Amino acid sequence: MDNIAPSQLDKSIVARLVEIFGERNVSVTDVDRAAYSRDLWPRTHIWMSGGRIPHPPDAIVWAKTEEQISELLKLANKELFPVIPYGAGSGVCGGALPLFRGVILDVKKMDRIIEIDDVSLTVTAEPGVIGQHLEMELNRKGYTMGHFPSSIYCSSLGGYLAARSAGQLSARYGKIEDMVMSMRAVLPNGDIAETVCSPRSAAGPNWTQMFVGSEGTLGVITRARMRIYPYPPSRLFRAFTFNGVHDALESIREIMRAGVLPAAVRLYDELDTILIGGKKEDSVETPINHDPEPENPVKKVMHEVSSGVQNILMGIPKVAGRLAEHVKGKCLLVLTFEGVPEMTNAELETSVRICKKNSGRDEGEEPAKRWWENRYNVSYNQSRVFHQGSWVDTFEVATTWDKVEKLYFAVRKAVSPHAFIMAHFSHAYVHGCCIYFSMLSRGRDQEEAEKVYDTVWKAAQGTAVRFGATVTHHHGVGLHKAQGLKRELGPLMETFRGVKTAMDPNNILNPGKLGLPDWGE
Repeated sequence: MDNIAPSQLDKSIVARLVEIFGERNVSVTDVDRAAYSRDLWPRTHIWMSGGRIPHPPDAIVWAKTEEQISELLKLANKELFPVIPYGAGSGVCGGALPLFRGVILDVKKMDRIIEIDDVSLTVTAEPGVIGQHLEMELNRKGYTMGHFPSSIYCSSLGGYLAARSAGQLSARYGKIEDMVMSMRAVLPNGDIAETVCSPRSAAGPNWTQMFVGSEGTLGVITRARMRIYPYPPSRLFRAFTFNGVHDALESIREIMRAGVLPAAVRLYDELDTILIGGKKEDSVETPINHDPEPENPVKKVMHEVSSGVQNILMGIPKVAGRLAEHVKGKCLLVLTFEGVPEMTNAELETSVRICKKNSGRDEGEEPAKRWWENRYNVSYNQSRVFHQGSWVDTFEVATTWDKVEKLYFAVRKAVSPHAFIMAHFSHAYVHGCCIYFSMLSRGRDQEEAEKVYDTVWKAAQGTAVRFGATVTHHHGVGLHKAQGLKRELGPLMETFRGVKTAMDPNNILNPGKLGLPDWGE
């Protein structure tokens, strides 16, 4: 491959890697190095579409044991080269990019489900197990972990932990940090550490939680013990429509405040509701609308866009973004409930009463069932946007209930001059929720596309920080949100850098991520 720089790793180091991992588990080929030069950060899509591979690794190794990982890190400290832990590569923030060359450490071959404890309700597994495979095995034994990210078919347990991920049923089961009880990790110096497994502890600081969200900068997770639950015998669905987001958000807030724990809570704003509408057989998550008689001129335009003339939207996203500010219509709220029948029936009854009190129109169970059956589709439909020369990205912020609605309108106002933007509200909690924005734009060429991308993100993240919201709810930080994290942490950023320096004085593990020092800094 002519567009990839050659490996710079000394042949003696490659030979030592072969000794540690075996010849079949080490690669320095250009094809593998190109494949591991990126994750799913949309900026890397822009690079690849222009034939650019700016950050190739020098080598890739596939680990099977934590002892191999320990030997690798000892070698890295001796020879001074970076090591970048790599799960399934489904991250969207550049967290797995080999910014300073080095060795990619792929842990997908560490995919064993070690134990399912029926008494304590836990599962112990290695980091490389794919989420769907883990959930299917738990289901087979009568359990669920309750973790259903949109990427479940192509993401791993280690990645969930490293990036503090959330699943679609987080309102009931929590995020991944609520599910993990203990873990094993290889420290930057090669030592192997294990945290104590206990339902609660007063022994602080909590080192399990220190590793969760550290994105491979403080250690390499090699095993985790997770909470599981009996598979729900009952699952109920309901959908409501509201005139605008205000009454719908009030309904969600009051539902959570009442002690109801719906499995899924998903509120689409007016524009997102238009784009997910259509016949019953259409995916509620797919931006395709086959409604033969759109209700108004704005919806007619969106109908044409969604019916196959999507290049209209992708060709003039800035204009579409400004027009979208004036869209008025219905907002769709999807609710699901699961557990024992007595509880789900009571939760559904309470939620129906609250939604109706807030002027919600009961749409029955069909829209919610349709969402459930197609809930993973959206993540696999975005490639069409990139193929047509545009880019699409998502921004998931979270804040307390007193700021949610104001933050939603502020981000839309900041972004709409530069991109088409819509949103849904999900991952609801008693004290607040997540807003998940989808943003689409383009440039006349690759250089302009990157400039627009940076402008959009500066506007979005800057608004979130000004409102005191977190700049990430479940996608992690990586390289992409590092500046936002620095602003969010303030003076605590120096403390974080101090922890990194103390644990990893040679800056071996994933340098340059989370706002931490670059290689050689």
